[in-house]
Amino acid sequence: MQNINLENISDAKKVFSDFIQTTPMQYSHRLSKKYSAEIYLKREDLNQVRSYKIRGAFYVINSLSEKEKKKWVVCASAGNHAQWFAFSCNKLKIKGTVFMPVTTPEQKIYKTKQFWWKYVDIILFWDTFDEALKKAREFEKKIKSIFIHPFDDERIIIWQATIWLEIFNQFEEKKLNAPDFIICPIWWGWVISWLISYTKLDNKSTKIIWSEPAWACSMKKSIECNINSTLESIDVFVDGAAVWRVWDINYEICNNYWLEIIHCPENRICSTILEYLKEDWIVTEPAWALATDALKDLKDKIKWKTVVVIVSGGNFDFERLPEVKERSLKFEWLKKYFLINFPQRPGALKEFLGCLWEWDDIERFEYLKKSAKNTAPVFIGIKTNNPKNWEHIFSKMEKMWFKYNDVTDNDLYFSLLV
Repeated sequence: MQNINLENISDAKKVFSDFIQTTPMQYSHRLSKKYSAEIYLKREDLNQVRSYKIRGAFYVINSLSEKEKKKWVVCASAGNHAQWFAFSCNKLKIKGTVFMPVTTPEQKIYKTKQFWWKYVDIILFWDTFDEALKKAREFEKKIKSIFIHPFDDERIIIWQATIWLEIFNQFEEKKLNAPDFIICPIWWGWVISWLISYTKLDNKSTKIIWSEPAWACSMKKSIECNINSTLESIDVFVDGAAVWRVWDINYEICNNYWLEIIHCPENRICSTILEYLKEDWIVTEPAWALATDALKDLKDKIKWKTVVVIVSGGNFDFERLPEVKERSLKFEWLKKYFLINFPQRPGALKEFLGCLWEWDDIERFEYLKKSAKNTAPVFIGIKTNNPKNWEHIFSKMEKMWFKYNDVTDNDLYFSLLV
C-alpha cells in the first residue's frame, strides 16, 4: 500500500466529485437515545445503486488505458460490486462478465441484469463469493481479460478510502472533534488497513471496530489462532461478508493493529434489520445491519462517546423477509418449533391448549392420524409475546405427560420451514 496516501485519495475525490456525490452524515436520534451516545450514520446506501461499491469499480475501469478498454473485463461479486461493474461497463461501452454465487439475493441479480444486460454477462457459480472469485480468475486467464477486483486493488482502495476523508471533513464542517469510534463491516479489509495507517499518521484518536458475522468469523478466528486460518463452514446469510478466509495482507495489518472485532449473530442481525424497518422506515441489507448490530455488544464502551456507523448498502431482497422474520423471532426467543408426541384420542389437542398462555399462538400445526397406534408425532410452531412464558409452557407439557423435542435450532427443519 505504498502508493496510497492522503494526497492521492484527495485527488481521486476531486476527479470524480461531480459523478459521485458526498453521502450524508446522518445523526440517529433513535440509536443515540438507545445507547446514550452521539451516533451518526454514514449513509452509503444513498449512493446510486444503493452501495458504497460505487467508490471503486468506475474509478478502476475508467482508469484503464485505451488498449485495455478494448479487452474483456471480468469481476467476482456478492452483488453490490457487480452492479457498479455493470454500470461502468455500460457507461464506457466495455464488454464484461460477472461471476456471482448462486446464493446472491435475487434483487441484486435482477438489478445487475435490468440496467446493463447489453454489455455484461452474468454467470452464477456455486455458493460463496470465494468460489465465484476462484472461477472468475480462471476465466480471466483463459480469455486473457482484465480482472476488476472488488477490494484487492490499490485503485479500488484509493476511491473507497474517500469515505474516510468525507467522514473527517464532515466532522470538521460541523465543528466537532473526530469520532471516538468508527464501526464498519468485515469485508473492508484494505480500506480499514489504510484507515489504520491514516489515523496513526495524522494523530487521530479514532478507534476502528470491525464487525463480522458470527458464523463467518474468518478474521476473528485468524487473530485468535495467530495465523490466517480458513473456516471449515460458514453461514452465507450476510452475503458479501461471509468469507472462508481473509486476505493475507489484511490479516497481517489488522493483527498488528490489534483491531477489535465484534461477532454479530446472524439471527440478531435480522432483529436489527426489522428495527430499521419498524422504527426508521429504512430498508437495510444484512451487511449494513452488521455494523449497526455491533452496537449491542458495545453499549458500555460507547456510552457518552461519538460513533460513526458505516451504512454500506441498502439492496435488500424482500423475498428474504420471511426468513429474516423467522430468524429474528428465534433470536428473541419469541418463537419455537417442537415435535410433540400426541395421544391419538379425542380431546388431546384441547388438553394441549391448556399448556399455553392467553397471548401464545400456534402458527404451525402438522399432524397425520395413524391407525393402530396410540400416539403420533405433531410438528408445531408456537409464538409467544414474552420469552419468560416458555418456562410455564415446558412445565405444563411435562405435567401433562406430553413428550416433546425442541427443534428450533435444527437447521434442517428450519430450511424446510422458510
